[in-house]
Amino acid sequence: MTDACERPGCGGTYAADGYCDECGHKRPAVARPASTAPTLTALSGTVATLSRPSTTTASRTGSRTGPTRRGGLGANLVNLPPVPLRDPTTAVMADPKVPESQRFCSICGGPVGRGRKGAPGRTEGFCSKDRTPFSFTPRLSPGDLVDDRYEVLGALAHGGLGWIYLARDRNISESGADRWVVLKGLINTADADAMAAAMAERRFLVEVDHPNIVKVYDFAQHPDPKTGEPVGYIVMEYVDGKSLKSLALNHTGPDGRRAPLPLDQVLAYGIEILPALGYLHSRGMLFCDFKPDNVIHTEEQVKLIDLGAVRRIDDQTSPLWGTPGYQAPELADRGASVASDIYTVGRSLAVLSFDFGGFSTTFADRLPHPGDVPLLAAEESYHRLLLRATDPDPERRFTSAAEFAEQSLGVLREVLSAADGAPRPAASTLFTPPRRVFGAESVVAGDPAVEGAAVAVALPVPLVDPTDPAAGLLATLGNDPAAAVAALESSGVDSVEATLGLVRALVESGDPASAAERLRAAANLEGEWRHDWYAGMIALAADRPSDALTAFDAVYSALPGEPAVKLALAVAAELAGDRDTAIRRYLRVWRVDRTIVGAAFGLARTLLAAGDRAGAVAILDEVPDQSSQHTAAQMAAIRASLDVGSTGLTEADLVAASQRLDRLRLDAANRARMAVRMLRQALRWLTTVETSPALAPLDGALPPRRPWAEVVREFLGRTEPRSTVDPVATFLGGPLREHDLRAGLERAYRVLASLEPDEAARHALVDQANAVRPQTVL
Repeated sequence: MTDACERPGCGGTYAADGYCDECGHKRPAVARPASTAPTLTALSGTVATLSRPSTTTASRTGSRTGPTRRGGLGANLVNLPPVPLRDPTTAVMADPKVPESQRFCSICGGPVGRGRKGAPGRTEGFCSKDRTPFSFTPRLSPGDLVDDRYEVLGALAHGGLGWIYLARDRNISESGADRWVVLKGLINTADADAMAAAMAERRFLVEVDHPNIVKVYDFAQHPDPKTGEPVGYIVMEYVDGKSLKSLALNHTGPDGRRAPLPLDQVLAYGIEILPALGYLHSRGMLFCDFKPDNVIHTEEQVKLIDLGAVRRIDDQTSPLWGTPGYQAPELADRGASVASDIYTVGRSLAVLSFDFGGFSTTFADRLPHPGDVPLLAAEESYHRLLLRATDPDPERRFTSAAEFAEQSLGVLREVLSAADGAPRPAASTLFTPPRRVFGAESVVAGDPAVEGAAVAVALPVPLVDPTDPAAGLLATLGNDPAAAVAALESSGVDSVEATLGLVRALVESGDPASAAERLRAAANLEGEWRHDWYAGMIALAADRPSDALTAFDAVYSALPGEPAVKLALAVAAELAGDRDTAIRRYLRVWRVDRTIVGAAFGLARTLLAAGDRAGAVAILDEVPDQSSQHTAAQMAAIRASLDVGSTGLTEADLVAASQRLDRLRLDAANRARMAVRMLRQALRWLTTVETSPALAPLDGALPPRRPWAEVVREFLGRTEPRSTVDPVATFLGGPLREHDLRAGLERAYRVLASLEPDEAARHALVDQANAVRPQTVL
């Protein structure tokens, strides 16, 4: 469908609202043929972007997928009620006044227009410090016609550049449709030529076209009613709704008192608006004065509404605009930049999400300590997101609005999943998935932890930059680390990815010392998060978990929304002996993404070490049926359910473990191995159930067989069996009695012996079968 107006003789084009910007007529409706409607197959291949949510959503109440819901923000993860539209004329101020407390000089920032000795302050005058003229009286009145086109309805608000007015575009209204516009004062100078040049310089704003940015239609001028001096106005799209500042000020908690906006809502607003800033940056523009006042939630959209302070990135002469508490600390010395825009967004998120008293004074250039803000203490990833966005050093902030948005989205997924337990996985644009599942065998076998070297080769790794000269070579390397080392060392390619690929191959080949030497030689990587990531991998492989913690923590501060980083931190904390930190980080990863099964096994290990047998089993039961590790998780759950780290077993535990094994489809060898472990534990439990609940480890020594005389007396019917447990209970297909348990254990050993190819090992298994067999009377 063309954007050119279809009226004969009209050279205009249709604007975003569907009306021609020249003649004002609405674009004719066009029916879509049924054959062109998108099909389900076509939609299934759609790739979602941050500014274009996908067709699935995760609701705040735990529903993970389903049709797109109205009001979905933050990549459609957060559903908010739409802000209803209202009659624009009701937004006009009946008595436009600026409170004396908000009257400041536009140059020095000092208070002006303040009352004295009970008399009200003047609305017009000169600053007592620098003689700058001020006026808090609207220049335009209802009925004024600006540029013979825009009919003023009245004032809407007062901003840093003066009053903002609602007007009707008569070029369109006279044709039967109303286009409401906003007039914002731009220039006030007696030099008409200078004013015209300045207006021409800012016409680049008309080219801005983004769904989350207010549309600039035109520039107009109108003489000041008192001085006759020409005043320039920027003509913008009228956007109805509520500003984020207004939403925050009017938000109340369950007790009816004002409360900060919910964190998921704040993050969703940031994720929606950051692509708009990125769009401006990509076109060589800076927003400069981002704050909650300048963002409107309108119906189901979020929009930047004030482009008065927008300037070109290379502009070194135009006045700089900023707001205390939001503006970057380097603004006065270094000027505006992409980094200073990112700073303002970080500050705005902070102001919206918690009570930030003193944000423009005491904390004008820093965040409060997490100990004083419960939200920051509870949501560490969010705290780190804010810390990076508002770092005093512009070079350490997010490098782009897109990077900030991506990490914000990762933090949002974490916050939502932690709140309701519903996973919200997403493929990372920075890391591969975990290369192996580590720790499964250790949970099944009951080992206390995994080895750092095994973890180092299993963790995700940063994705290769496809533009790097070594990208093609790295894509051809196989799974042989030694061959990869040889290929990279002989390639002659000197690039970042070649260096990192060699470091990775050296770690995987078991040579962390050489890997560390290569990484130290890459001076151009120092200070970059990839350098810290590989330093952490090297430290794990070299059995230095504390050093790995330090390195991965630096990556966490740079990339607070990446589950891969929290996984690395969790296992490093586990190996360093910090069990509580490991549990917390493993749980956050597992709640977000159930495909990272290493987090489930790690969490189960640490919970078992903490004595939480039930918690470990519950986590292992969450491994999805479709996962390749489901069977391993169930075997680990059996092992965990029979663990006696803090409490004794019960008959119900044993029976439940038996039923769990029966549901698994295991090959003969694995089933026999599990049966051996379970039967040995059941036998130890049975012989101690009448005396003490304490048991030896799962693979500890078995109790001695009962004396021959006792077996004979039982056989002759002179005594009852020693066990007092329910004889009806079954365990692995037989009664839960010593004779039957020993018989089952003997059979399991003989099955393993029949499958063992090594003769010596086979004989050892047969000896074990003979040693545990029950005593019988022939």
